[in-house]
Amino acid sequence: WIGLRFLRALRLMTVPDILQYLNILKTSTSIRLAQLISLFVSVWLTGAGVVHLLENSGDLPNFSEPEPITYWNAVYFLMVTMSTVGYGDITCLTEVGRVFQLMFLAVGLMLFAGVLPEILELLGQRSKWMGSYSGVKGKRHIVVCGNITFESVSVFLMDFLHEDRDDVDVEVVFLHRAEPDLEFEGLLKRQHTRVKYFQGSLMNAMDLERAKVHEADACLVLANKYCPDPDAEDAANIMRVISMKNYCEESRIIIQLMQYHNKAYLLNIPSWDWKQGDDVICLAELKLGFIAQSCLAPGFSTMMANLFAMRSFITSPDMAAWQNDYLQGTGCEMYTETLSPSFSGMTFSQASELCFVKLKLLLLAIEVKPIDGGDTKISINPQSSKMPANTVGFFIAQSAEEVKRAWFYCKACHEDVKDENLIKKCKCKHLMTFRKGVRAIQLVGKTMANKTGATPATPFSAALSKPLLNIKNSVMAKEENGSKPVMNGRPTNKPADQQKNGKMEVGIADDQAKDFDFAKTEMKYDSTGMFHWTPARSIEDCILDRNQAAMTVLNGHVVVCLFADPDSPLIGLRNLVMPLRASNFHYHELKHVVIVGAVDYLRREWKTLQNLPKISVLNGSPLSRADLRAVNVNLCDMCVILSAKVPSNDDPTLADKEAILASLNIKAMTFGDIITNIESMGDSKDALNNMGDTTVKRPGPIYGTNVPMITELVNDSNVQFLDQDDDDDPDTELYLTQPFACGTAFAVSVLDSLMSTTYFNQNALTLIRSLITGGATPELEIILAEGAGLRGGYSTPDTLSHRDRCRVGQISLSDGPLATFGEGRKYQDLFVASLRNYGMLCIGLYRLRDAALTTVDATSKRYVITNPPFDFGLLPTDQVYVLLPFERKQSRFSFSETEV
Repeated sequence: WIGLRFLRALRLMTVPDILQYLNILKTSTSIRLAQLISLFVSVWLTGAGVVHLLENSGDLPNFSEPEPITYWNAVYFLMVTMSTVGYGDITCLTEVGRVFQLMFLAVGLMLFAGVLPEILELLGQRSKWMGSYSGVKGKRHIVVCGNITFESVSVFLMDFLHEDRDDVDVEVVFLHRAEPDLEFEGLLKRQHTRVKYFQGSLMNAMDLERAKVHEADACLVLANKYCPDPDAEDAANIMRVISMKNYCEESRIIIQLMQYHNKAYLLNIPSWDWKQGDDVICLAELKLGFIAQSCLAPGFSTMMANLFAMRSFITSPDMAAWQNDYLQGTGCEMYTETLSPSFSGMTFSQASELCFVKLKLLLLAIEVKPIDGGDTKISINPQSSKMPANTVGFFIAQSAEEVKRAWFYCKACHEDVKDENLIKKCKCKHLMTFRKGVRAIQLVGKTMANKTGATPATPFSAALSKPLLNIKNSVMAKEENGSKPVMNGRPTNKPADQQKNGKMEVGIADDQAKDFDFAKTEMKYDSTGMFHWTPARSIEDCILDRNQAAMTVLNGHVVVCLFADPDSPLIGLRNLVMPLRASNFHYHELKHVVIVGAVDYLRREWKTLQNLPKISVLNGSPLSRADLRAVNVNLCDMCVILSAKVPSNDDPTLADKEAILASLNIKAMTFGDIITNIESMGDSKDALNNMGDTTVKRPGPIYGTNVPMITELVNDSNVQFLDQDDDDDPDTELYLTQPFACGTAFAVSVLDSLMSTTYFNQNALTLIRSLITGGATPELEIILAEGAGLRGGYSTPDTLSHRDRCRVGQISLSDGPLATFGEGRKYQDLFVASLRNYGMLCIGLYRLRDAALTTVDATSKRYVITNPPFDFGLLPTDQVYVLLPFERKQSRFSFSETEV
């Protein structure tokens, strides 16, 4: 007998309130779940107490014939009754008990049918992705967030976990608001030992705690490259960065941004510090920078894209010879490694030659710390300065294992070793101290913050203390075999001491400067000395109509075919033009840029272009053959096809329709009717003939198929429509297709690999950005963040020294001093001779796909060979990718980037 004490069970209904007072229940889901469970349990236990009371009391009015039953049997009986199972092993035998049972059935069934499904639904909402990350002590992890989809994660993991990265002992933690779909879940299961996924929001501190953001080695924010509103996408990702920095200021964050002008907002975050590893990969800046470099050296975008993407090549006898050569180059990647003490005291040219000939490695650049203790600088192909100990080199090689040769090389032990594979760790005593405590390999990504010992103050460091990527200190040089002085490597008619005065030092060749009135034509650079600058011009002064364009002698220029609506998102044309206006070009070498498109859109872009020289605008359509003929598209050095239009949500594959139509339209054009009006290059004796002077007329192709062209694609699969005579399978990866291998197509998707590259080594991104953007610096980005565009500056010795940096070039083996190497010589001979005699670093070849051709005709196509083997045979029709010093001591090179 328990009397009415069972009514105490009703107090269970207050438990949720108590738990809220104690701050145990915080979320709406947990509160509602607690309320439902407490209601169900209290009604159940109270009802069981009533049955126990009535059965043990007996029938009314005399309480006769009681039926003994325990309380727990009553609890069991009510659950069986509420669930409508009704086993019948226990029943109510008294009349009052049966009457209560009938009344309770109505209440219990409603309770059971209503409350239980809701409880199950709430319990089901607790996803298996709602846990917390529990890492292994001593093991690093990174947090990846932003645009997390099956496609983006597949591409990221393929590159991040690539076997060529040697030993990647890093766990990848994905944090995203939505649950993964079945396909995505399958990917996570296949990589379950190295990948974790958690559902949550970057804006919620509790979710950041679950992902252990404060303990993460880095946080990576991926952008949706196909979003309809790039500015909104960037704003969302910047908010994610603010949330993470607010949670943990020390977090290292690498973010992808769509638009260049949005980089300025990151500078407003107090704890954002690129010196501590924070970095931004601006897709528009790099995409257009790659395309700009292809205007100077066709195919260079393909070479660089293959260098920072992790790929393994598999050649086959069944493949065409050109495919095997190309695939071998795609297997090359960029790595960093500390050079052994044997390299100490060498010049860069000597070290690069030793690496290539002896170690079969291509040394591209080195990292140097200035003597003033400032930030580390990256010097690309520096000249005539000696390297200190502990120098870090940037290499192009097939794997991290190969790069270790530079670390193990010992002059005493390996001087006579012929097989590079035998260069391994030796037991020299003088090397043991040097190697102790230094990591044996840094694969493009491991920071060099903790080095053994400080960089000594050497002449090499001194040379790098002022300009970024400094190569030479002198702008003036004397020709070795002639009496005439030279300026910037070219003969002049005036003494060198006269050129140092006045405005001659800004880089105008003397033979061209005599045609200018310096009182009216004053060439200037921006305040950083990195780019050519001109006073702001109105777009109205630069607009041409079709007749004006046809009357203008356009030759050796760059035609930009731009598809855009008046309200299309800005793509940042500044990023395309600025690399073509780098100050390490002389003014006469700058290619005129003619933009064919809608003026209404260009007015919005013009604020960023108004201070850059040699730009014209034709208000027309890139699909109009009359407009294309008016701008002499057949005489251009490169035709760039871009689209700023937002992809349709209905069918994203149609995003490239205008670009493909424009490409096919140009290829279908013929120009035989105007070829007779063009003078031959050979008729002119001007020294600029072979230096790319745009004022010299030259014959253009008769057929549009031979117009040098690069098309930007949004959707990789659309590359199959660019080249109608290729035999690529529609499912072929972009980098394996003919248009990409030939450098005539570029897609923003190739930049995905930069996230992994930047994580493993921030300096690799700095190197790529320096090569691609023409020399953009943090100082310049702060100026551009003001929104007023480039600022002009006085040409001081300090700013003029910033011109002294190398640039990308393309040299033909058909003529000039290097023509003899095209007659069956080996690539190693060309590499050594170019480096010794001219200070040029060869990095690849641009070869005709049909090697049997001895002349370039309308059907010839070229493909890119990255870092060919040392014994690779050369052909007279080959063109060589080189990194050129600012001064060229010879004017006989044929810079044939205008050829196909």
